[in-house]
Amino acid sequence: MPLIKVQTSVSDTSSTDLETLLKSLSADLAQHLGKSEAYIMTAFEPNTSMTFAGTADPACYVEIKSVGTMGSAKTSAMSAAFCEQLSDALGVPKNRIYIEFADAEGAMWGWNGRTFG
Repeated sequence: MPLIKVQTSVSDTSSTDLETLLKSLSADLAQHLGKSEAYIMTAFEPNTSMTFAGTADPACYVEIKSVGTMGSAKTSAMSAAFCEQLSDALGVPKNRIYIEFADAEGAMWGWNGRTFG
């Protein structure tokens, strides 16, 4: 049920091992949320047209969604950790990364022909 989706304007990701990055994001998200990694989904979209602060310099937009309440302590810790991780992996400055956290109601999240609500 948790999802971490990364969109970035970085087009040349050839020096980044994307599979390793996605597996690391998955494991880290599971740990932050205290949920089984068996339900974590990751997605990565490079070369996304975007601007931030009026420029087309490298930037990232990240969505983190989960059924249940994340709360400010969890989101604060995740923001620090994931901004650092993505900055290191992609070369995007931390101040050019936005993260949107969204708590989903169980009935609004489907999987395996059912919902979690």
